[in-house]
Amino acid sequence: MDIFSSGWIGFVITGLGTLFLIGEILVNMRGFFGLLGIGFIVVYFSAYLETSSFIIMLIIYFIGILLIIIDGKLLNDGTLSTLGLACMLASVALAAPNLNAGLYGVAGVLVGGVSSFLFLKVFKHRKMWSKMTLKDRLTNEAGYNSMNAEYEKLLEQQGITLNDLRPVGTIRINNKDYSAISNGQWIPKGRTIRVVQVDGTRILVETID
Repeated sequence: MDIFSSGWIGFVITGLGTLFLIGEILVNMRGFFGLLGIGFIVVYFSAYLETSSFIIMLIIYFIGILLIIIDGKLLNDGTLSTLGLACMLASVALAAPNLNAGLYGVAGVLVGGVSSFLFLKVFKHRKMWSKMTLKDRLTNEAGYNSMNAEYEKLLEQQGITLNDLRPVGTIRINNKDYSAISNGQWIPKGRTIRVVQVDGTRILVETID
C-alpha cells in the first residue's frame, strides 16, 4: 500500500470516516453513513497496524463514538463528548507510523467532525440533540407571540429545579414546568433559582445563594 506512505492520505481517510460516523449520529441515514464511516476507519487502522494493535486502536476509536452517543442521549452536557473526541484523536495519532502522519490523522478527525454538522442542513436530524441545543427556541415572526409573552413574564421570577441542570434541565415556576439552562453551571435538583434572561422560549437561570 504505497499510497499510505504519504501522510496526507491519513487526513483524507480519517476525515471521511469521522464525517460519516458523526453524520450518522446527527442525522437519520438508517446506517448508510455509519457503514461508510466504519469502512474508512477500518482501512486507516489496518493500513498501519498489526492485528492485535489494530483491534485495540479500533476499540478505543469506537469507544469515543459511543461516549458521544451516550452524551447526546442521556447527559447533554458535553463532558462525555469531549472525552469521546479525545479517545478518537488519541487512537488515530497512536496508530500513525510517524508524527507527520499522526498530525494528518488528528486533523482529519477534527475537520471531519466539524464538517459533519453540515448534514443537519440537508438531512433530517435526530431528536437526541434537541435537548442540548434547545431547538424549541421560537420567535415572534414564527407566530408564537402569546407563548413568548408568557415566557417574558418569567424574567426575574424565582422557582425550583426539578432535576440537575447540567446545564440543561427542568424548573418549576408558579406550579408550571419549563425547560431551562444555566450559565455553564451544574445546578443540583431542589435548588432555588432566578430567571435572569429570556430569549424566545430559552430561559437562562442562576442559583440564589
